[in-house]
Amino acid sequence: MKRFTKSKTMVFPREIIVGHRTTSQVAELCDRIVKGNSALVVAGKRTKKISGDKIAKILKKADYTVTEKIVSAATVGQVNKLINYASKHEIDILLGVGGGSIIDVTKLAAFELSKPFISVPTCASHDGIASPRASLKHRSGSVSKTAASPLAVLADTEIIYKAPFRMLAAGCADVISNLSAVMDWKLAHRLKYEEYSSHAAVLAETAAELVIDHADEIKPDVEKSAWVAVKAMIVSGVAMSVAGSTRPASGSEHMFSHMLDHLGPGIMLKGKKRKKPLHGEQCGIGAIMMMYLHGGDWEKLRDALKIIGAPTTSEELGVSKKKIVEALVRAHEIRPERYTILGETGLTEKAAKTLAKQTGVI
Repeated sequence: MKRFTKSKTMVFPREIIVGHRTTSQVAELCDRIVKGNSALVVAGKRTKKISGDKIAKILKKADYTVTEKIVSAATVGQVNKLINYASKHEIDILLGVGGGSIIDVTKLAAFELSKPFISVPTCASHDGIASPRASLKHRSGSVSKTAASPLAVLADTEIIYKAPFRMLAAGCADVISNLSAVMDWKLAHRLKYEEYSSHAAVLAETAAELVIDHADEIKPDVEKSAWVAVKAMIVSGVAMSVAGSTRPASGSEHMFSHMLDHLGPGIMLKGKKRKKPLHGEQCGIGAIMMMYLHGGDWEKLRDALKIIGAPTTSEELGVSKKKIVEALVRAHEIRPERYTILGETGLTEKAAKTLAKQTGVI
């Protein structure tokens, strides 16, 4: 009989605190998950004022030695600077206070340092707030890196719901796109016998369904919107920890999004420069089209995105029809080792145009 040698490590957040004015609990949370008293609060210029300064003040009052660092972008250089600083000052715990970029940089630095990390989102634009992966910017787009899940997540809904609603809507779209990602994963399991976790898949689908079921409650200037969205994003992050990869939350729709990034910034429409599309917005539109290819209920995804206020067309996204088609044709190039509904050779230009038109994206 062949000897069994398989092994797997799964790291989950030890504590998750979500709700109204939970920032006040940060010192007690640190007390429970770290032995030392040297804390590094990492934030952006804006998020330092929004929450970072308050967190530093609370920790200092609780006798923590606190230093603060400003991060400007999610780059390898910023991660290395953080690692060097934390090593030099013998930091015991890192707190990432901000959006996806701040949290990803802090997450990677903590992973390389083997130090505990607390995720403190000030907005909820994607499911990376609790995932074991981090995205860094490169000249040709972005690249996903292995990291560790935060030991704790502290999400203050009073702060998160006051962030621009577009970010929350994008985060919801990112979670909804789990449905097409899981279908890709199941397909890869059937055709390529890729390792598959039904438990991780169910968690990812549950997170997506939670957002869809409560889509009509997710509105601007409503704190409950942040409550629903953040809970779903955390479940999505846990699904990735169970899987040991991004598979339950990243499939062909994410490949489409990354190809849009690779092809360059947004274009001029109606004489005005549109804001750069957010990651979750791109994934939401990608999910509509990929679900159509799977023969699934793509209208259900589209309608939920419309109710929430996330883009469902190229014009709403601020991207040209030509760029949408090119991204569809070339999306399979992003992660050729990851099998999806796009297959190994991708879509023809004619098929891509038909797909985008049938789903109303163009």
